[in-house]
Formats: sequence, C-alpha cells, structure tokens
Amino acid sequence: MTDGWDDEDDGDDGRDDPDEEPVPFTYDATVAPGDPRVRDLLECGSIEVLGMMPWSSNGTFLVEVSAGEDHAPAIYKPERGERPLWDFPRGLWKREVASFELSDALGFDLVPTTVARHDAPLGVGSVQAFVPARFEEHYFTVKDRDDLAAPLRRLCAFDLVANSADRKGGHCLIDGDDRIWAIDNGLTFHAEFKVRTVIWDFAGEPVPGEVAEALSELLDRGLPAALAALLDPFERDAVLTRAGAVLSGGRFPHDPTGRRHPWPLV
Repeated sequence: MTDGWDDEDDGDDGRDDPDEEPVPFTYDATVAPGDPRVRDLLECGSIEVLGMMPWSSNGTFLVEVSAGEDHAPAIYKPERGERPLWDFPRGLWKREVASFELSDALGFDLVPTTVARHDAPLGVGSVQAFVPARFEEHYFTVKDRDDLAAPLRRLCAFDLVANSADRKGGHCLIDGDDRIWAIDNGLTFHAEFKVRTVIWDFAGEPVPGEVAEALSELLDRGLPAALAALLDPFERDAVLTRAGAVLSGGRFPHDPTGRRHPWPLV
C-alpha cells in the first residue's frame, strides 16, 4: 500500500484508482468516539496510515492512532491532499477542527473529536475520531424520529452558525447508540453567508430553549481561544453575527431561494 503521494509533486491528486476494490474494514478500538480520553489519544498517539477513504473529493485517509494499550481508528485529512477551491482558501482541515471546537463550546456534542496534527505522516492536517455508524442510514432516514428531534435541531442550528456549505444527508451519521454525529465539516466558517444544507425541515419552528441558551452564552463569552485561533478576524466576527441572528430571529429560517441545498443530497 502506498501513501497516495510520491515525495515529488507529480500532479497526482492522491485518490485511488476508481476501479480498485475497497478493502474491508472491521472497527476495533479501545477508546470510543464519545470517550473523554479520545482527545488525548488523537493529539498524542502515533499515527499509522491504513488506507485511503473511497469516493472522497480530497485526500482522506483511514488511520489508526495508538498510545500504549489504547488505540482507535480515525480520519486524517492532510492539507497536502486538498484540491484548490475558488471560494475557500487552503487549509480546510482547520475548519474541520474549528467545527469540533464550536460544537464543543456550544455543548452540542455533534462533531466527533477533531484535532490538529502537525506531525502526521503526510503533513499537517486534521485527525477526527472514526464513528462506527450504521452507514446505511443518514439524515433522510432518521429525520422524522421523535427520539432524535433534539439533536437534529441542534445540528440545524449548528450549521447556521458554522455556515456549513455542504451538509449532505450522508454527513449526518447515527451510531449504534442512536447518537447523531456531524462529519465532513471542511466547508464551514466562510465570512460570507454560504449555507447549503439538506436540513430545512424545521423552518419556521421556534429555536429550542437549550439551543437559544447555548447561543446566548457564546455571545456573552465570545469565541473560545482554540476556535478563534483557527479563523481570520472576519470569520470570527461572522460566527458571532450568525449566532446573534439565529438567537434574535427566534425561529429556524426558511430558504426563500430554494437553492441552498448541496449536491448530491446524500
């Protein structure tokens, strides 16, 4: 198995041959995504590249992170593997980390623990705890479940504040404990409003009290230092402006254009 790039830049985009069959993967971890110890493991553990994730637009790697007797699979997104975008600067991995920091600051617990690693095998990038989800399910298969009403509305609010520009249905995972997780958060935090999401089902509903309280506290405290360090000044101001807009609006917004959806939807 190769790492996806040669030492010299030969124009390879880092993706596998599309005709190559994916290698089966069996989840094995001593530290689960929701375990409080996972952050220390991801920040300090040694990283072994297991292979590339199929069907990714950027270079995305399945890795195992280990420290002592603890180990867990994770998703590694090196800056080196990012394809240039006209509207987002390089360093999408920072937005992956920033999304976790925002989710954590709000107490939403939606984004799997995601850390920056400057010593990773293919250079600086984000490392996110791998979620052993029921991958046949996604937002559209769970959106009407009453027991998931609260986390899905938190996710709706999160995407508005984070300015998520690519919330596909498949970026909303559900694990074996029926916990919702939001992944693939690289297209976020632009200073211009760029929301594109499939989560418009709650438009017109009141913002839940717990969400309003979390947003109010964020506005009172300001952005935590770990989040602010990942954004430029305009992006930092825009986060607080969007949080204030959701809070003052009092209801989840509609999409009057009908065009604020990602493609494909799943």
